[in-house]
Amino acid sequence: MANIYFDHNATTALDNSVLEAMLPWMTNQAGNPTSRHVFGRSARDAVEHARAQVAEACGAYTSQVVFTSCGTEANNFAVKGIGAIKTAAIARQILTSAIEHPCVTRPAIAMQQHGYVSQKIMVDANGKVDLDKFKLQLNTPTGLVSVMLANNETGVIQELSAIAEAARSAGAFMHTDAVQALGKIDLNFADLNVNAMTISSHKIHGPQGAAALVVDKKLDIQPLLHGGGQEKGLRSGTENVAAIVGFGAACELAISNRANFAAHTTALRSQLEQGLQELNVSIFGKQVARIPNTSFFAIDNIEGETLVMALDRKGYAVASGSACSSDSTEPSHVLLAMGVPADVARGAVRVSFGAHNTAAQVASFLATLNNEILRLKQLTAIAA
Repeated sequence: MANIYFDHNATTALDNSVLEAMLPWMTNQAGNPTSRHVFGRSARDAVEHARAQVAEACGAYTSQVVFTSCGTEANNFAVKGIGAIKTAAIARQILTSAIEHPCVTRPAIAMQQHGYVSQKIMVDANGKVDLDKFKLQLNTPTGLVSVMLANNETGVIQELSAIAEAARSAGAFMHTDAVQALGKIDLNFADLNVNAMTISSHKIHGPQGAAALVVDKKLDIQPLLHGGGQEKGLRSGTENVAAIVGFGAACELAISNRANFAAHTTALRSQLEQGLQELNVSIFGKQVARIPNTSFFAIDNIEGETLVMALDRKGYAVASGSACSSDSTEPSHVLLAMGVPADVARGAVRVSFGAHNTAAQVASFLATLNNEILRLKQLTAIAA
């Protein structure tokens, strides 16, 4: 039985070309990027080359890219670092969308210890921010707004430039978690009109352990980590040269392949969702724009975790929601925010395709899914 990977929103395999770029910095290349000698200068050049590759991939200037260890660190850096700005301290409200990843919502809640108030921005039944209600929330002085560009569970894409325009017009700083957007849709930092943006390496066939916060140069963000002053004093700590080099190589690869990736995964998703309709499955966010590789659906009266485990035994790796929240038995907070009943939300399963998935795999998955649904329903009927 072949194992088939349909969980690319959780993480992706390291591409061979990325590994080749990294290997010299994992083996015989020595040198701390802050050292003055030839070894250090070589490492610094490698880091700066990667910075240029990352900047090119997201429509930013190299001076705006600050490397971090992961997307969670970058999101914490944004929420806490922007929240610590003295000018923002007058506006004590922090607004995060109700469908954000925990690494945005939890730091926002943690800021309440420093006198801030964390509030949620509501979304509609399709998972889109309710812009009218959001604008009303901005009547309260607001320091920071954080709304993800593309949701990791549903794949739904927000109208971020309009959200950012409203936030900035109200005097708030604007951050977006664009981790799931990088390499899947066109991504341009300037066009989004945000002050800060999070991106990550391991979602685009780069190594785990590398990410970046792209920061407007006019933003006087405060660092989370203090020390040797690396990354322009915004993120102290010796740079992980190999991982950063891999991140840069993965960005270059993702941009060169983006059009083909979008066309290929859109076709796979269409094939999947046509088959799902025949199984009487609820598909979330289908009526609005989504990143091309993602489908989030639920089957009535079947627990998502149960189905995920059943499919795993048959050789298919799918998810019941965010990988970073998969240990929770609670229904998806994203679906609950969309008004999906809790009993339906508990049945949710996410499929996220990659470039190497095939139509044959989707066809076999649909057949297996149908069989497992019938089997689980029979077991439920017997137990009743």
